Amino acid sequence: MNMEVVENENIIIEEKVEETHEEREVDMEQQFHEKEFNRVDSLEKDANRVSGMSSATKAVSLATVLKLAFQSIGVVYGDIGTSPLYVFSSTFPDRIPNKEDITGALSLIIYSLTLFPLIKYVFIVLWANDNGDGGTFAMYSLICRHSKVSAIPNQQLDEMELSTYKMKIPNKHLWRAEKIKEALEKSTFAKTCLLSIALLGTCMVIGDGILTPCISVLSAVDGVRKIDASVSKDVVMMISVAILVALFSIQRFGTDKVGYTFAPAILIWYTFIGIIGISNLIRHDSTMLKAFNPYYIFLYFKRNHKKAWISLGGVVLCITGTEAMFADLGHFSVRSIQIAFAGLVYPCLIFAYMGQAAYLSIFPYDVSDTFYKSIPEIIYWPMFAVAVLASIIASQAMISATFAIVKQSMALGCFPRVRIIHTSPKHEGQVYIPEINFLLMFACVMVTASFKETTKIGNAYGIAVVAVMIVTSSLLTLIMLMIWQTSVILIILFVIIFGSFELLYFSSVLFKFTEGGYLPLIFASILFFVMYVWHYVQTMRYNYEVDQKVSTQYLSSLGSNLILSRVPGVGLLYTELTRGLPAIFPHFLTNLPAIHSVLVFVSVKYLPVNKVPADERFLLRRVGPKDYKMYRCIARYGYQDKRVGNEEFENLLMQHLKSYIEMENLGENSEAEEEILFLESSRNAGVVYLLGHTEVRANKDSCLFRKIIIDYVYDFLRRNSRQGFVALQIPNRNLLQVGMNYYI
Repeated sequence: MNMEVVENENIIIEEKVEETHEEREVDMEQQFHEKEFNRVDSLEKDANRVSGMSSATKAVSLATVLKLAFQSIGVVYGDIGTSPLYVFSSTFPDRIPNKEDITGALSLIIYSLTLFPLIKYVFIVLWANDNGDGGTFAMYSLICRHSKVSAIPNQQLDEMELSTYKMKIPNKHLWRAEKIKEALEKSTFAKTCLLSIALLGTCMVIGDGILTPCISVLSAVDGVRKIDASVSKDVVMMISVAILVALFSIQRFGTDKVGYTFAPAILIWYTFIGIIGISNLIRHDSTMLKAFNPYYIFLYFKRNHKKAWISLGGVVLCITGTEAMFADLGHFSVRSIQIAFAGLVYPCLIFAYMGQAAYLSIFPYDVSDTFYKSIPEIIYWPMFAVAVLASIIASQAMISATFAIVKQSMALGCFPRVRIIHTSPKHEGQVYIPEINFLLMFACVMVTASFKETTKIGNAYGIAVVAVMIVTSSLLTLIMLMIWQTSVILIILFVIIFGSFELLYFSSVLFKFTEGGYLPLIFASILFFVMYVWHYVQTMRYNYEVDQKVSTQYLSSLGSNLILSRVPGVGLLYTELTRGLPAIFPHFLTNLPAIHSVLVFVSVKYLPVNKVPADERFLLRRVGPKDYKMYRCIARYGYQDKRVGNEEFENLLMQHLKSYIEMENLGENSEAEEEILFLESSRNAGVVYLLGHTEVRANKDSCLFRKIIIDYVYDFLRRNSRQGFVALQIPNRNLLQVGMNYYI
């Protein structure tokens, strides 16, 4: 049966002629399953083409950049800003350092802050953004758009068709990029490894979201012990737990706005620690300026050997929160993040650590409580109040980042469905997830109550921080090779310099595995297992739907029966397929005596881009002859897009359908008007959402491990996650479901 679609400029439609029975030769049928994921029809190509995307590098006024830089202080830099609360105590947890050791540790801190946050992230990593969005999944989606390595269901990408794909001008390194791209696309193992690395980085960031509130709040509250030494660790722990519970309890009010509202508080915090650092440097020991000479790092390791290596686990805590600069990039811009860090954060942190080192050179026995001991008495309580407030804001930023990461993961098919509440009408990235909020609160309370002190939590924190950095470096290296087409010499220098230091830090934090370091690995392992199982079964489920899909020839076989068996109304049949008819469709016909007078096959497709412009949301095509009144609609979303409600969705769909019909019937106004009137009358009769309630089960001949994963683990996750119609915002009164079993 032939089908024609007229092309126009407003709605992306291409000519498409359905395959006839004669064209479906036997040899094509034999190759069907093998080539299914590589075949991209015109609608699929259109489904991956989006335009009008914003870029993080777009030109904006200086005033706007400075405003964003100010706002970023409250959102991005709370975590790294509270590190002076616990770095020196974690670097020397069980010994009293001498002046030479303090100088060596300070030199390590200075060059760690210079090498990683300043050089690596501010000047390199920030440019590896996905149209303005940062983070592990943003880098993964950027790679997926430039090569067919996506292992995510229903992402049949033709990256060259994306208008957001910024083609690099061919140079002498283009052949290398093409070779790497070809090798990745051919290797299933490489695709799996790439996805695993992205998931691992995501899990570690979530683990960071658990540990940040614990160590930040606990370190800040510990300041009460300076005034009253009789206050026990248990009391500090209980106060910290109370603050954490209160912090998580107010998340439902949309406290991501706290970062914007309390940017002045973080600004005051940085001003205080910077001024106090300069004061301590002048009052106690200005010779600490010699720590800018990296030779003192060499002397530190020469003197202490293994102890110096172990102390790296505490030094690395000075760069906690570095990943937040990249993860929260979508709310700001590259320039604003760079200005805020280089102009305020970096110099204030350097002065703060130098001041603490100068104080310790005179009072080394105060190393366990360096921050509060080094504060002058006259400003102690104001500083204590600001420290607690800063720790809460730092925790808030990581909690909000965790919500955003889970939302991205769920949109890309790598996390069970959870309830997502958008807390801001202006910023779509600001979300609240009740289930995740409760689990984070429970984990934070348990960690704080169990450890009671920052030293062991710091050991765990270090592993999460360095692991995320290693993942970022790995993905960035691939971006340099394949997308940026950077010189091999520069890539080798990047890997040697940053990779070697990151591995050195990682070996140090792993040394304290039994002293709390196991914690983030346990969190990451559980999260990775959940995410990978969900993704694996979802992929198999999609493969099954592709294998079992019904040819459009099926409509021809129904003949006049399909026309006669119709009732007034519009039916929206949801399917993940963008071509062919889903297997659930004949199942509906078998169980129902009739179908609606207008039937639309709706495919909700998430693309590996951050946002899809509203005017490009829908792509439409007719299915079968005109008198069947059947259409296909692909609703495209980016991983940062907010899903519209059912009423708004229906209105937008009807508007686009009318425009499609008008353009399809150019020169035949009467025919178009008649079909539009029929569409409106059907809409007035009611809209019904048709969904298949599928049960996924392992085949009888599957191995025991696979049966456990599918029949028990995945089934448990599915039953405890939100149902599909809830995630699609479909009202119960308009819902019709038919059950079907998938054996994979």
